[in-house]
Formats: sequence, structure tokens, C-alpha cells
Amino acid sequence: MSATIFARQDDRLGQFALRRVDPDTDAELLHRWLTHPKSVFWLMQNAQLTDVQEEFRAITASPTHEALLGLHNGRPAFLVERYDPATEPAGAAYDVRPGDVGMHFLVAPTDTPLHGFTRAVITTVMELLFADPATRRVVVEPDVRNRSVHALNAAVGFRVERTVSLPGKDAYLSTCTREQYAPAAAAAPATTRSE
Repeated sequence: MSATIFARQDDRLGQFALRRVDPDTDAELLHRWLTHPKSVFWLMQNAQLTDVQEEFRAITASPTHEALLGLHNGRPAFLVERYDPATEPAGAAYDVRPGDVGMHFLVAPTDTPLHGFTRAVITTVMELLFADPATRRVVVEPDVRNRSVHALNAAVGFRVERTVSLPGKDAYLSTCTREQYAPAAAAAPATTRSE
């Protein structure tokens, strides 16, 4: 199993940590998450287990894309992808700047949601991304129909730049600089982080 590459302690919800996805040992879990009806915006509803393995093997082999498994108090609970927007379809839809980092995240479907959990997850993701001094701006491109993620993105400082057409969706291209994120970080529950 991969080592933890980032962790933060949320005073209310406990520890959030990230490790690299192992395409073979994590594929069954990720397949359940990605084919769940709540994960429709990941466009993998009909994926087979082998499709998920191949997708994450390709990401693992890529020098510009990384998949991370998020743990909550030691248990798998979310998925994160960070990538270089210049190498993805989103990069053709806007002027990529030095220091731009693309991000996708998925909270595992659950029948017992915790109040504030998704906000804690996106805070963990943003802290991870901005822990790299080279990151100046985070770029996301969620489906225009994904209202819940738009509200969450806005809560941590993202601003919609414009609507763009990408493979399989129309998306709100949105960005968040360190300066935009700072007020959201200050308002979040007290945390400590480690790498």
C-alpha cells in the first residue's frame, strides 16, 4: 500500500489523508464508487472493472496526471485527481497560465453522510494543492448540471470564468487563486497539516 503523501487534522471530523492510487488493489473499490448513480458526472456509469484498472494504470503512468485515494480516519472515503490542464481537453478551452493545476474530486457514495464532510474533503484537496509553492491557481471544469459541486466550489473561492464544451459535457470552467482561497481557509474549522 502506498505511503501517505499529505494529511490534515480537522478538529471536528478527524484525520484526512491522501495516498497514491494503486490501480490493481484499489480498482474494485473505485469501480463501485465510479459506477454508483451518485457518481454520474464522472462519466463512468457503464465502466467494467477492467476499464477502471486501465484508466488508473494510464493515470499512474502519466507524468502530468495523478490519482490519489483520500482516507478519512484511515478508511477510503474520496478520490482526487490532479493534472496539468495544458495536457487535457480543458487546456484547449482557456489560456493556461504557469502555476495552473487541474483538479477533480469524488466523495464516496454513502448512506450515512456526515454533516460538513464534503466541505472538509474539498478543503483537504485545496490544502494539498496549495501546499506546492508552484501552484498559483486551481482549475476545475464541473458539468453545468452538477449544482451541488458548484455551491461547494464557490464556498472555497472558485469563480466561474465561462461555460466550455468538453468531451461528454458542457462545463463551468472555474478557477481559484491562493488569494481567493484564503478567506475560505480562514473560515474553516481549525486544522493542522503534515506531509
